[in-house]
Amino acid sequence: MFRKKVLLSTAVVVAFLGGIEFAEAQTNAGKPKVVNGSLAEKFANVSPKLSSNNANPLLDFMFTADPTAVEYNGRIYVYGTNDHQQYEHVGKDGKNSYEHIRTLVMMSSDDMVNWTYHGLINTAGLAPWSQNSWAPSITSRKEADGKTHFYLYYSNSGIGTAMLTSTSPVGPWKDPLGKNIIDRSVPGVDVDAPFDPGVVIDDQGTGWLTFGGGSPKTKYMPDNARIVKLGKDMTSLASDVAKIPAPYFFEASDLNFINGTWVYTYNTNWEERTEWPYSNIDKPTKCNMSYMTSKTPLIPDSWKYRDNYFKNTGEVNVGPWTNNHSHLFKFKGKYYLAYHAMYLQDYFGTKGGFRNVGIEPIQVDEKNVSFQMGKATFKGTAQLNPLNPFVLQQAETTAGTSGQVQFEAFGNPGNMVAKGKADQQCIMVRGADFSKQVPAKFEARVKGKGRIDVYVNNLKGSPLVSLTCDEKEWTTRSKKIDLKIDKGVENVYFVFNGEDFLFDEWKFIR
Repeated sequence: MFRKKVLLSTAVVVAFLGGIEFAEAQTNAGKPKVVNGSLAEKFANVSPKLSSNNANPLLDFMFTADPTAVEYNGRIYVYGTNDHQQYEHVGKDGKNSYEHIRTLVMMSSDDMVNWTYHGLINTAGLAPWSQNSWAPSITSRKEADGKTHFYLYYSNSGIGTAMLTSTSPVGPWKDPLGKNIIDRSVPGVDVDAPFDPGVVIDDQGTGWLTFGGGSPKTKYMPDNARIVKLGKDMTSLASDVAKIPAPYFFEASDLNFINGTWVYTYNTNWEERTEWPYSNIDKPTKCNMSYMTSKTPLIPDSWKYRDNYFKNTGEVNVGPWTNNHSHLFKFKGKYYLAYHAMYLQDYFGTKGGFRNVGIEPIQVDEKNVSFQMGKATFKGTAQLNPLNPFVLQQAETTAGTSGQVQFEAFGNPGNMVAKGKADQQCIMVRGADFSKQVPAKFEARVKGKGRIDVYVNNLKGSPLVSLTCDEKEWTTRSKKIDLKIDKGVENVYFVFNGEDFLFDEWKFIR
């Protein structure tokens, strides 16, 4: 409700897909038309990620925004606002004004380029008393019962902050309070929009929550950023609400704890920087991300403005200018910044302000608790480790797709299956490791009437193996591989179709 939206211009993209040249041009209907390619011509669309080595955005078949992340068992789990729900309600000619969003998106990865889509958190069903669900923030902690508990806080529209809990990063989730944990009924919450939460647990096991937004008191010091200590149960408050004097504050509060220091990050507003008291620190540019640090977070004067660290994506030409929302996290010894940009508007034929989550590496000096400037890109992160094609992999794990592939929930929480269509769909995973051995068989768990053609390295020529199914119940089918492939680390493409066809998981067999 407080977010400025800037629209994306139409682009023409020329790319190469596995040696097959094709062009994507916008038709009058706003949908890319694929030409000059025998196999690619049969796809409904071709995502920019399928035709490049880019890692951003994380998911290319739906709109996502406002990311947060938590590590668990060697995977990073990312959660975001479901912009796609708004898109589905208003269509390609509608606007992303957020009022139809009542779910949050879940995804995870162990290599930062292949992302497993875990589906949606249905906040409308879990907390029917709430309005919308935007901008989640998550943390976790092992509790006395020996289980890791996940605490997810999110914006209940602009009126407050709600929360959910789970003992799994993908649910099932529950609403422990039946009301907001933060809203204007809480003493000391004197901001118009106590939303956009940021949570962290410090080295003593204590939780902290930041939030804020709304009408500014002054342009330079809006006086809308707040912090509060959480109770041991993470569902109650254990201190008075304190102010964070964040210059040119707008929204998108987030919180980290690094080397005994609380690090508060936020999105700056769109105002002209007419007032600036620092001679040794550059003025933050419009709608960028800035950070502050403190050793005593409940004392307002202890917070020191440090610098801006991430420009608006429009300022660096990664999509148009838009609102800004980021989350800093550490995974496998390296720091990353999750954020959103309007990567896919042309691809979906819209100019409505729909966003997608991307991730970049960022340099953090832990000793001095300082950040180097990050930068949004299409390229994104490098693959941290190859994908093992000889263990069971999920069909909902993708590094790129041919079109707006659809998935539906099935079975355990967080499990999704790919849905076939009449036309051919393609799912690609990146960096599968065939360097030590080439496969003898391919196996997949499938249902319905359909076919999967599997290609390795590119989509040229005959598939490595084809697997057909005509079963009313779930079945695991396997097929001997007669063709030979060179040893190496390669991309794998799954081309499938069938209107009632479902594809759950796959693996190669030595």
